[in-house]
Amino acid sequence: MRVQRFIFLASLFLVALLTTTISARSEGLAKSKTRFYYSNFDGSIGSARIMRGYWRIPVVHPEGQVDSRLDPRLRKAATIAQERANARSKSRCWQYVKTALMEAGVIDSYPKSNYATQAGEELVQRYGFKRLPIHDQYAAPVGSVLVFGHGTEGHVVIRTRTGFVSDYATSNRCKYPLVAVYGKFSS
Repeated sequence: MRVQRFIFLASLFLVALLTTTISARSEGLAKSKTRFYYSNFDGSIGSARIMRGYWRIPVVHPEGQVDSRLDPRLRKAATIAQERANARSKSRCWQYVKTALMEAGVIDSYPKSNYATQAGEELVQRYGFKRLPIHDQYAAPVGSVLVFGHGTEGHVVIRTRTGFVSDYATSNRCKYPLVAVYGKFSS
C-alpha cells in the first residue's frame, strides 16, 4: 500500500514538474512591450525592438538625370540591361553589364576582367571611360557605370532613370560602399 502510494505521488510530482517547464518555455524568455527576446542557436539571448508604427509616406528615391555630355549609347546600354534583368540576382552583375555595354556599342570588345571590383580600372584603361566626381549613387547620371566594393567582394550596375540594373533591377542602395562612378563622354 505504501509503495503504491509512493509511486502515485512520485508520478504526480513528475507530471506537475513537466507541465510547469513546458508552460514556462512556451511563454517566451521575458515579457516586454518594447522588446522581443529570443534564444540564438548558440544558446545566447538576443533581443530586438518591437516596431509599433510605420512610415505612411513611402520612401522615394530621386530619379536619375540625363547628362547630355555623356555618350547617348550609355543610355541605350541601360535600356538593354533593364530589358534583360532578372527578378533576383544571379551573381553575374559584371557579365550582364559587359554584355549590355557591348551590344549598345559603347565598347568595341568584350572586357577581360572577371570581377566587379576590377570593372572600373578596365573601363578607364581600355575603353576611354572617365571617373566622375560623384560620391552618391543616386546623383549618378543615367547610363553611368557604378562600381561598389569592399575588399575582394563587389558589385557593378548601370544607372537607369528609376534605379540601377545589372543582372537584376533595383531602386535600393547597394550593400557595398560606392567605389566610383564612371562615364564615357561623347566625342
